[in-house]
Amino acid sequence: MANNITDKKFMMLALKEALKNVVDCANGGPFGACIVKDGKIIASARNTVLIKDATCHAEINAIRKASKKLGTYDLTGCEIFSTTEPCPMCFSAIHWARISRIVYGADISDAHMAGFNELKISNRDLKRLGRSKVKIKSGVLRDECVRLFHAWKNCPDRKTY
Repeated sequence: MANNITDKKFMMLALKEALKNVVDCANGGPFGACIVKDGKIIASARNTVLIKDATCHAEINAIRKASKKLGTYDLTGCEIFSTTEPCPMCFSAIHWARISRIVYGADISDAHMAGFNELKISNRDLKRLGRSKVKIKSGVLRDECVRLFHAWKNCPDRKTY
C-alpha cells in the first residue's frame, strides 16, 4: 500500500488527465484516472464520453489501457487513482478487474452537485453490498479535484450527462 506522498504523486497524474477536458470541453467531463502497479504507471486516461460512448469514463478507459498493456483482464496488485469517486459502473469494473485499491479525491456527490447525472451510491456502500475486497482511500488532493468542477463550469462548450 502506498504512502500519502506517493498517493498524491499519482493523483496529480489523474488531475493532469482531467485538466485536458477542462481545456477541451468537447471530449467529456473533468474526470481523470491512472492505474499503477508496483509503483509504476501502467495507464492513464480521461473521460471521453462525449466523443465515444456513455461507458467511456476515465476509470473504464484506464482499465482498458492497462488490460491491453498487461495482456490480461486480471489487474490484481494494481491501484487506480481517480479524481472523483468512481460511479457504480466504474466501481463494478474495478471490482471485476480485481484492482486492489481505489484512491480518489472528490466525492460522487460533488459530481452530482456539478450537474452530472450521478447515482449517489458511495463506493463504501457498493463494497459492503457486493462484499468486494477492494480497499478504498478517499479525499486525496480533494480540494484540487473539486476545483476541476469549478473550472468545468467556466467552460463555454461544456455538456453534462
